[in-house]
Amino acid sequence: MAIQIGQQAPDFTLRDTEKNKVTLSENKGKNVVLLFFPLAFTSTCTKELCMTRDNIATYNGLDAVVYGISVDSLFSLGKYKAEQSLNFTLLSDFNKVASTAYDTIYDHWFNDMDGVSKRSAFVIDKEGVVRYAEVLENASDIPDFDAVQLCLKEINH
Repeated sequence: MAIQIGQQAPDFTLRDTEKNKVTLSENKGKNVVLLFFPLAFTSTCTKELCMTRDNIATYNGLDAVVYGISVDSLFSLGKYKAEQSLNFTLLSDFNKVASTAYDTIYDHWFNDMDGVSKRSAFVIDKEGVVRYAEVLENASDIPDFDAVQLCLKEINH
């Protein structure tokens, strides 16, 4: 079922590129931006995540932690993060736990790669409530980062 604005964000624990466990609910007291993306090393994903990298000061200024999440292994995400000099945490949803909980997973994707995360953006406030949700069906589209940042500004006031 699609995530609704105003609902409690589904909790999850995933591993980052340093093999550490990251649990969403441990971010209480901070705003969180979740960026689900299909696959590392692909053109649109690289464009999206590099845009986020280049604007990380904006997110930091809005008291937000950013997590990029894909079904790639933590090892491939580590290489990708290093190659793109990404300055925020990437999480491996290899077992598709978070992507399933957020209803942001393709049943069928191109080239028979099923079970890949849909490009999506979620803003979760300091109390763990979803305040913004955007799930894109077309993997070539990029989330509305202006809307994400506006949402963060609004919940900070």
